[in-house]
Amino acid sequence: MKETWRYILGYTLGFLVFLVLIPFGFYALARLDHLLWNVRLFDRAAVRLVISLPIFILGLVFMIWSNWALYRIGKGGPTDVFGLSVSPQTHKLVIVGPYRYSRNPMVFGALSIYLSLGVFLNSTLCLVFLLMTLPFVILYLKSTEEKRLLKDFGQAFVDYQQKVPLIFPLIKRKIGAR
Repeated sequence: MKETWRYILGYTLGFLVFLVLIPFGFYALARLDHLLWNVRLFDRAAVRLVISLPIFILGLVFMIWSNWALYRIGKGGPTDVFGLSVSPQTHKLVIVGPYRYSRNPMVFGALSIYLSLGVFLNSTLCLVFLLMTLPFVILYLKSTEEKRLLKDFGQAFVDYQQKVPLIFPLIKRKIGAR
């Protein structure tokens, strides 16, 4: 029963942070963007919708698919915040499903959703902010999550790490690069 509550807590926190608070922050940033300067990416709302909707759907699919894979295959959850495990950690290294394409498909999904919001909100400031935070996201993933996975799964994770890109699915890995 305790583990069930940890899953509920982990998924609730993840939903609130990644699909409510951060998108609200992007909305606020877009409002500020339009007050500071009136640079528009696309004049027509229909164009923004046509561009942003497929990116949003792709991101949402990757977020849901990767959470499902962690829960069903890895027997754990995704919520590990700065070394503090909120939901139960995975017991098995998940390398199938969305994890065939990205070692961090949830992050890829979230970044896709935020990109789509920036485009839909017609905000250059949102897109600049997203680009500026990307190095910090990568640093966090490498310094915390990847270290834990290496400790938990050893050589299996190293082999997986050499084959699959960190975040973006279509970026090919260079052999030997980490």
